[in-house]
Amino acid sequence: MTSDLGRETALSLKGVSYTYPGSESPALDGINFDVRRGEIVFVTGPTGAGKTTLCLAASGILYHEYGGTLNGAITILGKSARDYRSMAEIGRHVGVVFDDADAQLIFSTVEEEVASGLENLGISREEMRRRLRQVMEATGIADLADRAPHTLSGGQKQRVAIAATLALGTEVLVLDEPTAELDAEATGAVSALLRRLSGEGTAVLIVEQKLGAIAAIADRMLLVEGGAITREGSPAQMIQAALTKGGSVRPTAPAAVPRSEAPPLISVRGLVHRYDGVTALGGLDLDVAPGEIVAVVGENGSGKTTLVKHFNGLLRPTEGSVTVDGLDAATVPVAELARHVGLVFQNPDTMLFAETVEGEVAFGLQNIDPGDPGHPVDAALAEVGLLHRKAAYPRSLSRGERQRLAIACVIAMRPKVIVLDEPTTGLDARESGRVMDILGRLRYEGHTVVMVTHDMHLVENYADRIVRMEQGRIVRDERTYGEEACPKLCSTSPVRAPFTASTHSPN
Repeated sequence: MTSDLGRETALSLKGVSYTYPGSESPALDGINFDVRRGEIVFVTGPTGAGKTTLCLAASGILYHEYGGTLNGAITILGKSARDYRSMAEIGRHVGVVFDDADAQLIFSTVEEEVASGLENLGISREEMRRRLRQVMEATGIADLADRAPHTLSGGQKQRVAIAATLALGTEVLVLDEPTAELDAEATGAVSALLRRLSGEGTAVLIVEQKLGAIAAIADRMLLVEGGAITREGSPAQMIQAALTKGGSVRPTAPAAVPRSEAPPLISVRGLVHRYDGVTALGGLDLDVAPGEIVAVVGENGSGKTTLVKHFNGLLRPTEGSVTVDGLDAATVPVAELARHVGLVFQNPDTMLFAETVEGEVAFGLQNIDPGDPGHPVDAALAEVGLLHRKAAYPRSLSRGERQRLAIACVIAMRPKVIVLDEPTTGLDARESGRVMDILGRLRYEGHTVVMVTHDMHLVENYADRIVRMEQGRIVRDERTYGEEACPKLCSTSPVRAPFTASTHSPN
């Protein structure tokens, strides 16, 4: 952390307010703060508080890519964001990483992805190779250089997006949930790299829900609630104040469902999967019983998402077999498997495209049974607490509401198995609890829930079983209920942000 806060201001927002097109309430309301060269400013707050919109403002994107109403002054390196000709010009000075890594990765290999921006900087080949090697080693992706980005796990993709931005060597970094999908080791590596860059004079603005390693390197911490900065101080002071106030939320798991003696609903035998010759799964055996909540945990790239994509036919086995509700998942059409298995992706935005919340839920039902006039859309929306938003535009919802909408789209079809990939990524403690309460109720109604997650606090409160994966293999499979869950596995989990103010306008 820098000790010299008298350095030149790199980024400044003064009286910034912003209202999205078609919205009546502002997403940002009178934002004032500076980030100096060599300073790391950490921003946190509840889901829907306006943190992502703040990143869009700070990086100049609201001026050049969005409509809506923007007031106040945004200054980047002493120049108004309005006076930059385009985002391409701003991009020479400001590096931006958002939480949707897929939207930022367009090249055929990881090395090409990281090197792409360097080729436009006019630096020597020797300097390009030095930066490329340094940043890929620092973010732990050197061994992925020849891999295609689409074959990577969510956490690996996030590391590639971070590396591609950091390699540019910009004077300002704006990072929105950059470590949300990273394991503890990768988060620590990114934290160390950011601290080194700040020591060299880079100004860093970083939004995160989880505290721990990232908060530890910050100089200042801002709490955003309802589109406004409501508190500011050192990370230690802010965290202590929140704990003293008693703001943390600990979800209460529903009563455990008795173990079923029925045959497994999911049966995996000798499952091998390879991407372009790279073995992602190395011979897995797994049974999942009806009515279980199974948490699949492990480091980025351990094979978690690859495993669960076999349950609904998005991936087919290279070797071995996967049976779901008596169906061979290797041969049954995906549309047929969708009647039995619903999948909620890491990023709910990849599932949302309709003009209304009601339309999103109805779409999947119409595909499965277009002749059924009794679509249970309202019941699904009521289950996730969104019935009152049925006429809303999905993209206008907060991050937590969009996550619940994605779940509603799946549960409306009443599949026996519900698979969720990182269901609480980017959500605050309160919204995470709401999502897990929904899953707990579904499990109690007889659904089987399989969730991929890094959040061990939720695992210890909700999971009936913990399946730990390493390098494409299952290395641990244990059954537990309640707080007796995984005392060792949970010991290194990241601290969740203790701020729990209720949600506001879209984030």
